[in-house]
Amino acid sequence: MPSENGEIIDPHPETSENNQVIRKLRQEITAGKHWYLALLEGVKNWNVSEETVNDRTWNYLVSGEAFDWLLLAERLSDAVSHLIPETEKTSLLFHNHPPVELSPDEFKERIGETRYSQHLNFYYGITVEEALQTAVDEEIRKERWTSGYYRDKDNAHEAFRRIYGQNRTVMLKRFRKEKGYPDKKSIKLDELKEFTYWLFKYRLKQSDKARVASDTRKGLDWLETKGNSKQSHNHIHPQPLDILSY
Repeated sequence: MPSENGEIIDPHPETSENNQVIRKLRQEITAGKHWYLALLEGVKNWNVSEETVNDRTWNYLVSGEAFDWLLLAERLSDAVSHLIPETEKTSLLFHNHPPVELSPDEFKERIGETRYSQHLNFYYGITVEEALQTAVDEEIRKERWTSGYYRDKDNAHEAFRRIYGQNRTVMLKRFRKEKGYPDKKSIKLDELKEFTYWLFKYRLKQSDKARVASDTRKGLDWLETKGNSKQSHNHIHPQPLDILSY
């Protein structure tokens, strides 16, 4: 965003915790390093899990374990938006199509082992878990249409019962009671992510290994066949659940 004298102004004022990372990111891009590779280094060195900038709260680490790397990529790319192509930025943030293709091992090396492990937690615990819920919801809808039942307003509740043993309302109340959150009618995005991750861990504890593997595979299959590119292209290949950290 240019000021009256033409100077570029960062839309996100820098704090003492992040200014060094953003300053280095600018310097490396200006010196000729590809912006995406420089950004991944910034992701590796970022040490703030949550911050509020211009009245927006950025929560990068769900439940202290699941790392939303694309959210941090948005934060960092916004800070240097005048230095990177808008089309490449949009392609990364909205479609998860990076301008430089990296293997999972290369991506892991770029962002570091800790961040990569937390990234896998997010992928399996939130992305795949949401896909599992959608896949079961679609199964129920297909079953009901086949039997001539066309009302599907309670499909989500039935999907939750099949996956977690109780409907969505009951599980959300349990989650909020455990976390000490108020029981409101609505749910914001950050809380929804945390709820989904909580459901993932609940499923791991309540189900036997065979059921966990089967349900997780169902979510992965849905992502592969029907998920959009942002969900399915995460610089990883599906890996065994025992790599997840808790």
